[in-house]
Amino acid sequence: MADNHPHVVRDLGRWSLAALMLNTMIGSSIFGLPSLIAAHLGKLSPAGYLVAFAGVAVIAACLAEVASQFQDAGGPYLYARAAFGPFVGIQIGWLTWLSRISAASAAANLFVSYLAAFVPAVSRPVPRFAVITALLAFLAAMNYRGVTSGNRLSNFFTVTKLALLAAFVIGGFAALALHPAIRVMPSGVSASAGDWFDAIILMVYSYGGFEAALFAAGEARNPREDAPRALLIALVTATVLFVAVQYVVIHTLANPAATGTPVVDSARQFLGPLGVMLVAAGTLISTYGYLSANMLHTPRVTFAMAQQGEFHELFAAIHPRFRTPYISIVAFAALLTLFSAAGNFRWNAMLSAVARMFMYGSIAAALPMLRKKQPQAANFRLPGGPFFAVLALLFSAVLVTRMHWGELTVVSVCFALGALNWFSTRRRDPPVLATM
Repeated sequence: MADNHPHVVRDLGRWSLAALMLNTMIGSSIFGLPSLIAAHLGKLSPAGYLVAFAGVAVIAACLAEVASQFQDAGGPYLYARAAFGPFVGIQIGWLTWLSRISAASAAANLFVSYLAAFVPAVSRPVPRFAVITALLAFLAAMNYRGVTSGNRLSNFFTVTKLALLAAFVIGGFAALALHPAIRVMPSGVSASAGDWFDAIILMVYSYGGFEAALFAAGEARNPREDAPRALLIALVTATVLFVAVQYVVIHTLANPAATGTPVVDSARQFLGPLGVMLVAAGTLISTYGYLSANMLHTPRVTFAMAQQGEFHELFAAIHPRFRTPYISIVAFAALLTLFSAAGNFRWNAMLSAVARMFMYGSIAAALPMLRKKQPQAANFRLPGGPFFAVLALLFSAVLVTRMHWGELTVVSVCFALGALNWFSTRRRDPPVLATM
């Protein structure tokens, strides 16, 4: 019998998944974090990214195996549900949604701050709200009309921001090689264990988002095979850029820790006025690209939860013409606009960082559990998987200990909402998950 129900369109290939991950990882943080990391680690800050990469790579390796067992939308929510049941799955779903809304809201706030350097009027409340609304409405409309439109927009922003960052890095290395007079010897910093932990938290925040592309796995052509390769491509590319940008900044600025715009200030040392303007414009493009990626993948979290009967059924609605989860897209855009207009960068970034640590822990914990429950399900098998899962759990747990009580309070409220959500849906019949 023919299936007359609309389905989402599978239009994301391997390179589009990798581009979506990169677009989410390389947002606005790369333009501001170099100064904060230099303050903690000084001349060791480029090497610090290699330490952070090792920790993130362990989590990503666990994610690669776990994700290869699924071909539906939902990401960490879906994995936690299959491994530990509906209660834990719903909790992770709420934390995931909180993490992505707050992270994207922080980026929207930064976008307006950067734009104010060109158009000072947007810093006033009414123009600020109008700009945020217009920016997010355009992204929502593009994704409402189809995953292909949203995918093309995400790919465009990814290619553009990578090209601009590559120009900055190449220009910086060329200037350091051809004009030794501009080279600054970074000062040594007596970094304590606390400095290293705080710096790594900042670096993990900059990496954050590689898992988010898998929210849209239901619209990927072959997520089981493409996800592990896309993860590797995205993490390696991002690490090379993070290390290179950090190196250029600390070797061209006498006191990089003293500035809030390290990349732009660094560019002033070796690029002309036009080059500095391009870097400043690149900040806007990178930030807006980050928002476009979130608009593409984050609505798939509530869509997946609704498909499993664990969120209001309206969020599972698929547009009969465009084949997109349009209610989830509109709801995410509305909440993102509200959080962006009412909050600020610091608050939203804090919410995202805390929630993300718990989400990463759930991915690591799901690996051995799924091996036990579904021993033949994985399309990709991580050598030494349980060992890597323990390392990932330890890494996440150590970083959580650096959080403050106020941040954990926000997560506790989210847990409470998730528990209420589970209580209201627990009597429904559990659906069958699509695994291999």
